[in-house]
Amino acid sequence: MTRHSDFEIFLATAPGLEAALCEEVRAKAFKRPRPVPGGVVTRGGWPEVWRANLWIRGAGRVLARIDAFHVVHLAQLDGRARRVPWASVLRPDVPFRVEASCAGSRIYHSGAAAQRIETAIRQTLGAPHAPDADIVVMARIERDLCTISVDTSGEPLHKRGYKEAVNAAPMRETMASLFLRQCGYDGTEPVVDPMCGSGTFVIEAAEIAARLNPGRSRHFAFERLATFDAAAWQRMRETRSGRTPAARFLGSDRDAGAIAMSRANAERAGVADIAEFRQATISEVHPPPGPPGLVIVNPPYGGRLGDKNSLLPLYRALGQTLSSRFKGWRVGLITSEPRLAHATGLPFLPHGAPVPHGGLRVFLFRTGALA
Repeated sequence: MTRHSDFEIFLATAPGLEAALCEEVRAKAFKRPRPVPGGVVTRGGWPEVWRANLWIRGAGRVLARIDAFHVVHLAQLDGRARRVPWASVLRPDVPFRVEASCAGSRIYHSGAAAQRIETAIRQTLGAPHAPDADIVVMARIERDLCTISVDTSGEPLHKRGYKEAVNAAPMRETMASLFLRQCGYDGTEPVVDPMCGSGTFVIEAAEIAARLNPGRSRHFAFERLATFDAAAWQRMRETRSGRTPAARFLGSDRDAGAIAMSRANAERAGVADIAEFRQATISEVHPPPGPPGLVIVNPPYGGRLGDKNSLLPLYRALGQTLSSRFKGWRVGLITSEPRLAHATGLPFLPHGAPVPHGGLRVFLFRTGALA
């Protein structure tokens, strides 16, 4: 595979968010993206892989699919794996590891499959295997079709490089960006989060408005592949289209520690001049001056029934504050409990599919502009 080869690129996301991610990939001019279970498929060469890691806010990781072939037993996998053009993708001096999964196939032992592929790479390329290597070769054998991919991201892409401080059950930045997109947010309106925690929604909204690339402050696994062109990558990273947004981005929380975390995270993200955080209870929250925008909030859900019942007054108070003070604003609310969402009394639209988050299945509840 050369730098300009055309191959399949898979961008992973949480189940239930594939359509929202596909919208983003299409909006950023990638080639014929289509949603598939667990993500989005597009096509391109290695520059598109770099661009996807640098630009796409909603993807959890980016996989380059480098080969695919049918196999029905381990000896056949062993022979076929030796014909994969490993030297055109992997470097002989960089350690690698292999992860395999099998579903509905005559090869059913994923550990044995991974071992065969690992041996083929070591013997044909000479690269060392290491169980904690940053370079991961991924093999999926489904219905006897083996698809070989390389994880080009390394650390998951929600790790933007700025969030050193987090609170309990933080929302991943990738998921937050897709929930913002599902709420119709495009970077041109104010955003308020009245239970901001470590500031994820507010910071993500401010970055979108400022047109800051999500991957600007971190490194990626593709920088250690044979296909990497450091000069071309540097030019891509230095191409900026930033702007100073007119809208305001406000987060509040009753917890002083959460506000300190949010401010520190915003400072590291480079949006402290446009994202404001202050300590306040729900009853103290007011919209900023100017046109209406989006309120987005991820309140506590409670793990046991008693917890959930005790949260009902909080949700009622949230609904009362938003109904009385935020006329003309839209609301997005994330919770695992429809009963808690409806306790707000807000006029929610029909909700979409549940999304896995922190061991739970959460829903995004949305309103139109509040009357």
